[in-house]
Amino acid sequence: MNYWLMKSEPDESSIDDLKRKKSEPWSGVRNYQARNYIREMRAGDAVFFYHSSCDEPGVIGIAEVAAAAYPDPTQFDPRSDYFDAGSKREEPRWSLIDVKFKRRLKRVIALTELKGHKELKDLALVRPGNRLSVLPVTKAQWDYILDLE
Repeated sequence: MNYWLMKSEPDESSIDDLKRKKSEPWSGVRNYQARNYIREMRAGDAVFFYHSSCDEPGVIGIAEVAAAAYPDPTQFDPRSDYFDAGSKREEPRWSLIDVKFKRRLKRVIALTELKGHKELKDLALVRPGNRLSVLPVTKAQWDYILDLE
């Protein structure tokens, strides 16, 4: 099993939205490195759900990869905000995964708190300039963050 952190703006897709839907496609990723991470994900992988661009950015819940990467259909839809005219059906440029809700954390573990732990200094999320929506997390980092709960 692998461990990941996925960011979402709660106004677009929150942990409560995922809880209500139970499972949903994680579409619209348009960064090549984040796309490559998505293509590494496998069903059963664990995911920290992170709220970004809000009053208190932080880890708010846990999800699971429900289905491994497959072509993101929004890249082919001219009406979609995520349309990519350069992507071809026979060679899709963008992928998505299905994510399912596991649970909310007992509390939000804020970014400011995460940055304050030397044990998490190598966590991609706390490194300056890292704005990817999908990030790898080591097992040790995963366990440490869960212990903060």
